[in-house]
Amino acid sequence: MTATVIVNAPVERVFAAFIDWPSQSEWIPFTTVRVVEGDGGEGSLVEAVTALGPAVLRDELRVVRVDAPYEVRVVHEGKVLRGPGSMRCTPMTGGRTQVVMHEWLHLPGGAVGKLAWPVLWPGSKLSFMGALKRFGRMVEQGRLPA
Repeated sequence: MTATVIVNAPVERVFAAFIDWPSQSEWIPFTTVRVVEGDGGEGSLVEAVTALGPAVLRDELRVVRVDAPYEVRVVHEGKVLRGPGSMRCTPMTGGRTQVVMHEWLHLPGGAVGKLAWPVLWPGSKLSFMGALKRFGRMVEQGRLPA
């Protein structure tokens, strides 16, 4: 999955807001994010728990690279979600920043997972893009970084 948004804020502020892991709980729906190991930088383990009714999904992300204020790379190491992800910030004219997020998740469930993916994809893509747009608005409004 890939999502892109243009944020009307300088790259340093956008990047700082993104890697404030606990504040991701404010812009990712139904999700609580916390650093469980480390300081949030390279080598840290971040946990994101998404709960919708009785359904709970626990995502564990290992921060593998931080190139502030331009890029952060993670690897999803959970039981269900696995694979690399990245967020890149590109400075633009006028103090704006282009944010591009990529997630390369390995599908669980073998053949069943592959069959279910076309049904899950539109919702996942819309949710992914919606969260990133919410993030951009919160940065522009000065609500992030905290």
